[in-house]
Amino acid sequence: MSKLILNVTLRRHFFVSVSSSSPRAIQLIRITFPNRPTSDHRFCTTRVLSSLSNHSRRKMEAEHYQFGPYEINPKEVFYSSKLSYALVNLRPLVPGHVLVCPRREVKRFIDLTADETSDLWCVAQKIGCQLESYHNASSLTFAIQDGPQAGQTVPHVHVHIIPRKSGDFEKNDEIYDALDEKEKELKQSLDLDKERKDRSMEEMAQEADEYRKLFL
Repeated sequence: MSKLILNVTLRRHFFVSVSSSSPRAIQLIRITFPNRPTSDHRFCTTRVLSSLSNHSRRKMEAEHYQFGPYEINPKEVFYSSKLSYALVNLRPLVPGHVLVCPRREVKRFIDLTADETSDLWCVAQKIGCQLESYHNASSLTFAIQDGPQAGQTVPHVHVHIIPRKSGDFEKNDEIYDALDEKEKELKQSLDLDKERKDRSMEEMAQEADEYRKLFL
């Protein structure tokens, strides 16, 4: 469960650690601000979460992200660890379809170090759990296309995370054909810098902002 730090300025500075998704947060703010109505307490919690989200965005925007030979706009990145990062998809198959990549430019899965492999899957697990709930899905597809003959078009290891719902594909295996097609479209767009017909940078940045809030 996410933790947040409330830095409240009254007559002095002090810190209170609370769970952002628990009524305990409201209870502690009520103690801190005894003369404010409950609606103000909830507003205060929202403001704190918004402030943390903005801080997270600014931190990511100050970093450099490489996806094979391509530079990724930091606005597309919504989560990062020491060894991995996650970004929204240019042309998602379904809502919540995102990518998780190692920070180091690595072409094949076998070339990852043990630490990179562990971190990549731990990040994928964490993100998948949150996005499945956020999109009211009931299952997840995790997929790696490892090498050109497997459908990989960008020479940088990446895990597709796809929240799944009943009936999203007529036949379940159709998702793999769809992944192959999206991989080709992704490379074409990155190579030619085409106008993004499916998703604008503003749309992707907004989605990334929403997802960042899930990991505060």
